[in-house]
Formats: sequence, structure tokens, C-alpha cells
Amino acid sequence: MTTADPVANLTSLIRCPSVTPEEAGALAALEAMLSGLGFTVERVTFEEDGTPPVENLYARLGTQGPHLMFAGHTDVVPAGDAADWSHPPFAAEIADGRIYGRGAADMKGGIACFVAALARYLKVNGPPRGSVSLLITGDEEGPAVNGTIKLLDWAAQRGETWDGCIVGEPTNPDHLGDMIKIGRRGSLSGRLTVSGTQGHVAYPDRADNPVRALLPLLGSLLDPPLDEGSAHFPPSHLEIASVDVGNPAVNVIPARATATFNARFNDRWSADSLKAELIRRLEDAAKDDRYRPGRGAARFSVDWVQQPSPVFLTRDERLIDAVSASVEAVTGRKPALSTTGGTSDARFIKDYCPVVEFGLVGQTMHMTDEHVALDDLAGLTDIYEDILKRWFTAP
Repeated sequence: MTTADPVANLTSLIRCPSVTPEEAGALAALEAMLSGLGFTVERVTFEEDGTPPVENLYARLGTQGPHLMFAGHTDVVPAGDAADWSHPPFAAEIADGRIYGRGAADMKGGIACFVAALARYLKVNGPPRGSVSLLITGDEEGPAVNGTIKLLDWAAQRGETWDGCIVGEPTNPDHLGDMIKIGRRGSLSGRLTVSGTQGHVAYPDRADNPVRALLPLLGSLLDPPLDEGSAHFPPSHLEIASVDVGNPAVNVIPARATATFNARFNDRWSADSLKAELIRRLEDAAKDDRYRPGRGAARFSVDWVQQPSPVFLTRDERLIDAVSASVEAVTGRKPALSTTGGTSDARFIKDYCPVVEFGLVGQTMHMTDEHVALDDLAGLTDIYEDILKRWFTAP
């Protein structure tokens, strides 16, 4: 197998059904590719109570600086019913200039292209004037507790340091070269519970309906807006994800009502300051008794669910300029420097070195018939190879 061919690399990876947390041969295939290029490859398994064990991979070529890391994941989301796919989800079939399969876009394609770029760079230039490493997890699509966060700590404990990192997530909305992610908004999730008194709907005076109290509380989370945005980020926003009373009856006032919410916040907030703001709003709204006059302040509690993801922004000009220049040189497009979208493992990497994200077009990720264009695989490989040349060229 020639690792200089991104299509061949991606075919090998797609044919490994590595649905989180299964390795399913994907890391073994990647290890074979990298070992053939002279990398020292280590596979490390982490586990924690309540979560499945996850195998990860760390590979390095070179011993000196500057040290460029490529990060990503070989795990994929479930394919769903294979009958809904026009091409089998783990067959890597090629049709109409596209390769189909779960993980093609998110993000086995990015890994396949980076390995191909490495093979081409090394053939022409020999070993880099510095070091290249790949930090690959099998837990990005899962709980994200036995993957990148622990692999980074494991590597750092062994003395590994990095000067910059590229995460190969599919960052482009429409065309290759549209967008580089230079940061991510933070994420904060909570569960709001309002307590009341159960009763018969015909006798509301004998009960205290928590749904009536919930309405102004939810309104306070949504209005006024959290902010108007910042220099590098869009406005923060909060969305109500669910409202539930667990009540199948139409003639019973429930004892409690719950709602879950998620806020995506910019650099005007930290997780702690946003928590404080939301609690302040809820406490003020709890005094609003327009829907339950004479009942007094609503009784509520908030449980913060999941670990908050911090907001971050990369300001490293060397890394951003190298990726931007390579994208423009190959595609002719000047990429937007964006902080939109959800969270990624870059939120862990930013604590160790500057990090940006750039990969394939993400229109079909997590969808039935996930696919990428063969032309985009060729283009991304060219971009990654150009980045390597720029990064390891002495100033």
C-alpha cells in the first residue's frame, strides 16, 4: 500500500467499522502506515469507571523542534440502518467522483490526507528539520474522557512539548478552502427543576403548578440577549433543549417541571461568570408571580450537567499564517478565520500549544451516505504538504 495516495489511505480506514469506542482495526491500519514512514508509534489504552476503555495512538518522527502536531480521531458515529445508505457504510465505495462511508468526512478523510502529505513531503525533502507527531484518539465521538485529554497528559508526562497543532476536523462549509477554525465558543449545559405541589386541575388553589412558575424562568434565560458578540466571536446564545413534567394525565397538576438548556458563549464570558449570570436571572424571575399570584417566589434548582467547555482563541500568527497561506496557494481562496460551530478536541489541545482546525468539507458528516469528493482529498493533501514545507523551512 502506498501511503502517498489519500484515497487508498481513506479506503483502509473506512473499512474498519470503528464506531466509538471500538478500535476495529483503524489504529492498526494507521500504525502500519506511519511505521512505514519511519514514525515511532505507541498505542495507549485509557479507562475510567463508568466508561468503556478506549485505545489511542501517538506517533512521532524527529527529536528536535519545531514540533508540529496533527490531531484527530478514528472513531465514528453509528451508521444507523445500512439499508438507508445507497452505498454500504463501511465499504468505501467510489461513485461519481466521491468516496462513500462512515467517517469519510468526520474525520478519517483528514487523517488519510495528512498521512499522504507526510509520505510525499518525506520522499522529496527527507526527515523534517524538526518533529512531526500525530495524536489520534478513539473517543472524540464518545464521552471524550479516555481519549485526547488523557493522551495529552500522558505525552506531556513523558516530556512531549509542541509548538503548534492542526486538528483535521471538517471545517469547510461548502468548498475546500472556505474556513479555518482559530477558536471555539464555550459550551455550558444545565438542568432547571421547578418544584410545586401536585393536585387536581379542578382545584388549582390546593396545588402549586410548577409549569406556571417555569414560564418566566425560561423567559429570563432567553431575554435579554447574553451579549452582542465580540471582535472574534458571534453573540452568545442559549437554547432550551427540552421541557418535561413526566405527566401523562391531563387532569393532574404535576409536582415538578424540568427543562434542559445549553449556552454557547464567546470570550465575554467564562463558564463561572456565565453560571453566575444565569442564576442571577433565575433568582430575579423566581419572584415574578404573574402566572401564580400570591404564591411567593418559585422554588427552583439548577444542576450543571457535563463538563463545561471553555471558550478559546488562537492568536499564534506563525501557525495561522502558515495554514492560511497554504490554503490560498492551493485553492485560490482566502479562508475565513472562524470561531463558529460546536466543540472539538481542540478545547483540550489549546492548553498545551496553539491550535487551529482545518480539514475537508463537512456537509455530509454524521449523515446517511456520508462522502467526500476525490478532488477534495487531493486538494487537502496538497494543502497539508504545503503546510509542512512552510513550517519546516528555516526563517
